[in-house]
Amino acid sequence: MNFQPRQHLTTAKRQLPFECVALLLQGGGALGAYQGGVYEALAEANIHPDWIAGISIGAINAAIIAGNPPNSRVDRLREFWTGVTSSAPWHWSGNPFIDLAQSDDTRNLLNQMSANLAAAFGAAGFFSARPLMPWLQPGGTLASTSFYDTKQLKDTLEHLVDFDRLNAGMTRFSAGAVNVRTGNFVYFDTTTHKIAPEHVMASGALPPGFPAIEIDGEHYWDGGLVSNTPLQWVIESDPRRKDTLAFQVDLWSAQGALPRNMAEVTTRQKEIQFSSRTRASTAPVQERASGAACTRCVVAQVACRP
Repeated sequence: MNFQPRQHLTTAKRQLPFECVALLLQGGGALGAYQGGVYEALAEANIHPDWIAGISIGAINAAIIAGNPPNSRVDRLREFWTGVTSSAPWHWSGNPFIDLAQSDDTRNLLNQMSANLAAAFGAAGFFSARPLMPWLQPGGTLASTSFYDTKQLKDTLEHLVDFDRLNAGMTRFSAGAVNVRTGNFVYFDTTTHKIAPEHVMASGALPPGFPAIEIDGEHYWDGGLVSNTPLQWVIESDPRRKDTLAFQVDLWSAQGALPRNMAEVTTRQKEIQFSSRTRASTAPVQERASGAACTRCVVAQVACRP
């Protein structure tokens, strides 16, 4: 792929009246592509976060952003998303069938067909379907506890992310995951860990599709099993910041219409399950702000909807 750094994104960082500017990226599978557009808008406004925290697909996007210089980040995000969708049997542009049928129902049908193909065969550079069902695999193996192999994702991360840069501390990086054995939520953070591809993969290891990732003798699953939005981690982490501007990219809406069919029931269930709990997370900050020691946390929510 032709990789060209964007010269117009090399201008000086925009100085905002906050001690910390954070970017919070949710989990949401393919919806994570919308996060790339949000970051591109921030970059074009010369807003480069000091801290990027992500969960699941948000952790992958966050690693790509934190692990590249500002003028390369948008192109690296585009390279990732173009790569993992390159195996689709059709494309929206130039397809005569799409030109003849532009209705929402047709687009929804094709989207569902594309999702089903990915579920059956995998996504290039991300995951691949195992040849045998987990029930036919030897017990205790990765193949017996997951439907897909994610080895390709490790290669992709090593190609797209400069982990030396990510660990250098220029931009703080955090990725949330769940310890399979204890059930406890944990964050892999550049202030406490040396981040490797496995830490990013652990944050997105959603069972039963993806296998747990082993790190230092423990196994981890997708952080979205406990919390899909890393807002609370940013708010409560030490050292406490007096002034923080957090851009939170919401892929799932907490509010929605009453479902009319089973497809809408499935979507609404996921929205409720994975949407952020922003009001609950910011309540402690608001309480501190009303006390003697003032703490200001401004959360700018960006809702990404197809």
